[in-house]
Amino acid sequence: MNESTTYQKIFCERLKFARLAKGLSQKKLGILAGIDEFVASARINRYEQGVHQASIDVVHQLAKALDVPPAYFYTDDEDLALLLFKWNRIGSDGRKALVESVRSLD
Repeated sequence: MNESTTYQKIFCERLKFARLAKGLSQKKLGILAGIDEFVASARINRYEQGVHQASIDVVHQLAKALDVPPAYFYTDDEDLALLLFKWNRIGSDGRKALVESVRSLD
C-alpha cells in the first residue's frame, strides 16, 4: 500500500467514524456540508468508500459540520487523532490548559 493510499484510507475511516459519532446519516452530513441534497448521500458514501477524494474546500465544510479540525482527517497518529477529535469538545478552558501543559514540556 503506497503512502497516498494509506492517507486516503485514513481519511475514509475518520470521516465515517466522526459522522457516526455525531449520529448523522450520509445524506444529513452532506447537506450540512453544503452538498446538494439530491447527491449528498452518494457523495459522502463515495468519500467514505474512497471512490472519490474530497477537495480541501469540501474537507473544511465536512470538518465544520462534524465539529472537528480538518487535520483530524489526515493524521496517522491515533493519539493525535483522538486529541483532534475531542479538541472542540473540551472547550476553551480545556484547550488552554492542554496547550499550557504542552508548553511546559520545553
